[in-house]
Amino acid sequence: MTIVKTRRIAFEYEPEDIPKHYVGGDLVMSHVVSVLSALFPEGEDFFVRTVRNYRDDIADPELKKQVKGFIGQEAMHGREHRSLNERLADLGYPTRRIDRVTRFSLGVGERVLPKDVQLAITAALEHYTATLAEVLLTDERARSMMTTDEVRHLLLWHALEESEHKAVAFDVFQHVSGSHRVRSWVMHATTVGFLFAVVGETAISLVRDRDTWRRGRLRASLRRLPQSPWLSREVRRHIRDYHRRDFHPDDRDNTELVDRWRAELFGDEGTLVGHLQSAAS
Repeated sequence: MTIVKTRRIAFEYEPEDIPKHYVGGDLVMSHVVSVLSALFPEGEDFFVRTVRNYRDDIADPELKKQVKGFIGQEAMHGREHRSLNERLADLGYPTRRIDRVTRFSLGVGERVLPKDVQLAITAALEHYTATLAEVLLTDERARSMMTTDEVRHLLLWHALEESEHKAVAFDVFQHVSGSHRVRSWVMHATTVGFLFAVVGETAISLVRDRDTWRRGRLRASLRRLPQSPWLSREVRRHIRDYHRRDFHPDDRDNTELVDRWRAELFGDEGTLVGHLQSAAS
């Protein structure tokens, strides 16, 4: 079982360090990443609440420990993405509005949906984030798109921790419910909602960007999109695996990958050691 450790960390975004189209100068991908970042803070808070709802129902001491680490990691993800989102708002991305809409939508869901369905939504979205995280950690093409150092650092840290805790929400759901029918239909519904939010908000964000209307700029960016490592056949197949009755996130063993990136980022001479904060800070 992968260790789920909360790391106190902070990133700083100097205005001059982040250009408007900070994902390799690509118009569409810069807006997609900004939309995803805008969805994360309220989404992470929702994940924490849905797992915390069942914390007292878990008897397994190992799973209890994993849940504690999950909650700590997700809380830090929300905090650090809020910091990035403020800088992106200054650049003209609608991150503040997306944050408000996400808070409202998830609030409605928490009022009307059963708690096990809320937890199933978290498990489904954790499968998405773990899949995207694996792409970033395994595909050099994906990492090379992140040409802004501090944003790349944030996303690599986030990807590592999503990989570390990828099974926690799923295991809690299996422990308190285990219904394959609920898990599968919630994944279908979540996929529709997630894609609708990302595509819709990206379109709105692009419309507000003057560069979208410059001759050939949008067309060139859209032409590159099908070759994106995030949209590969392998990624789509892995997402669909979630519907297997015998699926478990650990079917895809990422132990070596996690160990390698944990050393790369947080080893004795790790890239992000200088970003860590002491417990007293």
